[in-house]
Formats: sequence, structure tokens, C-alpha cells
Amino acid sequence: MEARYRSAKTLQATFLERYAENGSLLRSEAGTAYFRRPGKMRWEYERPEKDLFLVDGKTAWFYVPADHTVTRVPAKQNADLRTPLALLAGQMKISRACSRVELADDEKPLHEGDAMLRCRVRGQKQSAGGADTESVLGAGASDAVFFEVVRETGELARLIVRQAGGIEVEFRFENWRFDPPLPDTMFRFEPPAGVAIVNGELTDSRAQAN
Repeated sequence: MEARYRSAKTLQATFLERYAENGSLLRSEAGTAYFRRPGKMRWEYERPEKDLFLVDGKTAWFYVPADHTVTRVPAKQNADLRTPLALLAGQMKISRACSRVELADDEKPLHEGDAMLRCRVRGQKQSAGGADTESVLGAGASDAVFFEVVRETGELARLIVRQAGGIEVEFRFENWRFDPPLPDTMFRFEPPAGVAIVNGELTDSRAQAN
């Protein structure tokens, strides 16, 4: 998996994002995701409505055209759950995010024959205040993170993040393209005229938008 993605400077895939709580599906969205090293991502949500999530390397932007608003957060402070996929825009070293990776035999893959891998999130030492600092994955050390990988190709088919309180966010991927021609302008955000720019927590903004 690392070798498959590390050799590509740009990536593109279609995705389905599912958000569930206590086993009940609350939201499902789909679109196309683009990655460009170093550290850039563009998520174009197409269904059920058009939204844009973009990381330009320094700032994370979430644009909701219907609301005429865009939320911006410094990329390092972004706690949004798409950040586990920042691995694809980085050095693609699983060891930076996971202290251990093991087969998850109790997890059923979407596609027969795929490998299900459990990532033991590499949590950092507690801060002086006693709170756990955020890991490289953007998930807490107590979260469960799973990768579904196609054995023959090493391609990522699915990523699951399970959090306390029965919250589960799942990303399914298809139609991977490696080194597609993606201009750098795709990873720059220019606020349209008349759009309000809000500084704040991206996750709070996203919850309100949905």
C-alpha cells in the first residue's frame, strides 16, 4: 500500500463518505477527491449537495455555496475527520500514524479477498494539562482506525474511523488514478465575491451545514 501511493505525486479517486452513530446511518455523501504532494487535498462533494473541502498546505477551507459562506482553519489545527487521508498527500508512511498495523480478522471487508488492517493509532504523550494531544492521523489514541486494502494492487478501498459514543465515519474509494495531470491552481481557494469568510472550527461548521 505504501509503495503504491508513495510513487505518485498526484492522486484522484471517487469516494463515498458515510457518517453513522450507534449503528444508524445519519449522512451519506459522494464526490471526487484529489491529492497533491506535499500536503494538498481537494474534496469536491457532488451529492446530495455541492460542497468543497480544500487544504492548500497551510489552510483548510470548507465552502458551502448554498450558504454563501466559507470556513477557514489553519491546517495544523484542523480536526476534521477527512484528515486521516492526509497520509495520501504526505510521505505515505503508515508508521508515522500507526504504532502497529495488524490484520483485523474480525472485520468483514466490502470486497471478498481484500485485507482488513487495524491501525493502532500512535498517540502522543499527554500534555502538561493532562489531555491527549492529537495524533498524526487526526484521530485520538482511543479511536479505532481500519484500512481495507486490495491485496493484488495495494489500493485503498476503504477507511473507517470509530470514535467514542458510537460514532463511525467511513470513506469508500473507487477509480483510483495515479499521477493524473492536476494543476496547482486546483489546490488554491479564491473566495467568490459576496462570500463571507468565517474563522473557526471546521467540524462545528460542517455539523451546522448538514
